[in-house]
Amino acid sequence: MSTLTATVSFSQTAPAKLGITGHNHLALQVKDIQASTAFYRDIVGLAPIPVPDNLKAIRSWFSIGNGQQVHLLAGRTQPIFHDRNGSHIALFVESIDKSEQFLKAQNVTFHKQVRFDGVVQIYFPDPDGYLIELNQGGK
Repeated sequence: MSTLTATVSFSQTAPAKLGITGHNHLALQVKDIQASTAFYRDIVGLAPIPVPDNLKAIRSWFSIGNGQQVHLLAGRTQPIFHDRNGSHIALFVESIDKSEQFLKAQNVTFHKQVRFDGVVQIYFPDPDGYLIELNQGGK
């Protein structure tokens, strides 16, 4: 049996780059794929993307615009603990007031606050506890 050893060195003059050109998707593992699919479609309002037939029972994909996506993956068994000072997904909305009215009409519990720079934000959890932050987009 042999051992493979790798040495990684970084140049002080030319940092290594991956060549990233954009963001593709965020993947979230969920407990109940049907409930989470309905939530991201009906409450968050994301547009579903077709999933290959062999993955339909365990995956849901959504567009958030500009080629960016959210992928839901079935199989989560551990609880999620997020709060607004930690991990969260931040999205722009057209109108924070209309978003607040919609969440109230859907009986979705949320937290509303004014950020240090005067921006009004709304935070609410998805069915698994992943926290979603809404910010009104710039004009």
